[in-house]
Amino acid sequence: MALERLQKILAHAGVASRRKAEVLITDGHVAVNGKVVRELGSKADLEQDLIQVDGRTIHEAQEKVYYVLYKPAGCVTTLSDPEGRPTIKSYLEHVSERVYPVGRLDYDAEGALIVTNDGDLAHQLMHPRFGVRRTYLAKVHGVPRSEQIERVLRGVRLEDGRARALEAEVHSRTPRNTWVRVVVAEGRQHLVKRMMEAVGAPVQKLHRADYGGIDVAGMRPGELRELKRAEVERLKSQAGKKAEAASRPRQVSLPARRHGHGPPPAGGRRERGRQRR
Repeated sequence: MALERLQKILAHAGVASRRKAEVLITDGHVAVNGKVVRELGSKADLEQDLIQVDGRTIHEAQEKVYYVLYKPAGCVTTLSDPEGRPTIKSYLEHVSERVYPVGRLDYDAEGALIVTNDGDLAHQLMHPRFGVRRTYLAKVHGVPRSEQIERVLRGVRLEDGRARALEAEVHSRTPRNTWVRVVVAEGRQHLVKRMMEAVGAPVQKLHRADYGGIDVAGMRPGELRELKRAEVERLKSQAGKKAEAASRPRQVSLPARRHGHGPPPAGGRRERGRQRR
């Protein structure tokens, strides 16, 4: 086995995405043959060198697994939280492999979240140059004017740079509110909320209907299902390709209705479609 960059080795082994692996290295969590390594250009050979993360020895890559979690509102998209808030970890208890989320979804937002131990794919899906399509339904008060929708499509200036939607349109209405379908191709923090705020239509509720075409239609908040082989291939085919507006808008479903507040209990939740490849 040839020398490879440490962050690539850690990603292949399912420790973390390549971006997170870089943070682990620079923060001094990684040691090679007993010596802490902080340089991102460092290389090693998994067959010849002893590679450890916080004292845990890294072995050959695990079998790659791919899931979509219907992340509920009221929990953070991490496996641990220093503030003691609920995390997505409780919904992954039936997964034996060490997995992690692809990107983030706001604490108060819900919807599709890809979870995997494929570090290379996760890195490609999150790379800002080749962001895959993310479809959101944003609930706003009243009915937004056509000019507001057009501004979202043309682009708005935010504090961290200009941003625009690939697609934006009214999806459906209630007597008091409107669901606006917004498609973006990057994962900047609170992006859809900030874009809608910038055009005078603040978001009351945010639902990510799909990520890269992987949706949560028919699922309930807190439910996890394994991706089908065709879905995994669909994600891989998008990695590294620049996202564009679709010739025909993809149909998406409104979020599942649930009574009560906070995330649903994780106890008793079972994963769907578990299938070995």
